[in-house]
Amino acid sequence: MSALRIRSVEHPFDDPNLASCAVAALSRADAMGLLSERIERLDEVALAGLGEAITRAGIGRRFASALAPDSGADPVLLTAALRGVRDALDHSPAPDFEWRAMERTLGSGLVASLVGVSEISVRRCRSGVRATPDAVAARLHFLALVVGDLAGAYNDMGTRRWFDRRRSLLDGRTPAEELGGAWSPEGSGPRRVRALAHALAPLPVT
Repeated sequence: MSALRIRSVEHPFDDPNLASCAVAALSRADAMGLLSERIERLDEVALAGLGEAITRAGIGRRFASALAPDSGADPVLLTAALRGVRDALDHSPAPDFEWRAMERTLGSGLVASLVGVSEISVRRCRSGVRATPDAVAARLHFLALVVGDLAGAYNDMGTRRWFDRRRSLLDGRTPAEELGGAWSPEGSGPRRVRALAHALAPLPVT
């Protein structure tokens, strides 16, 4: 279950550009399992929570101070900081958080199939008994970003079913088929899967 369910927006986040950057950064952090509190309002408190989350994960920490309450950052500087957070999250696999987040949403069986490992390996990596190999961490992170984009359109069951639906933009294949085996996030099939999911990314409430 996603921790991000924005129902209202406070000033200055009623600015569309700032709101879009904030939602993008929060959505990525949520999908990666970094957020610890439910967020329903887009405001300074939500951004402070994001700053604490990226600090705990060791990702984009140089932007955290700009997200603190009463930081005095104007909308332009805050938008730039949120873009920095978003980009840092995009390029920072965090398997210690992402295994649990993906298991909660997709279940261990589907996660194992999509990242190309056994369910036993999922449990071992998730518990820290086994270190997550870099290639697997990259696939897991890619999967978290896809799930984050889908969160605004589907509940957990709908997200799971999305991977098994045939798509004309995938030449009649399913997203799960495009993510079979030892795939790479840079592959053409996975890139098309991400594009499909990204088209459903959540938009801010205004």
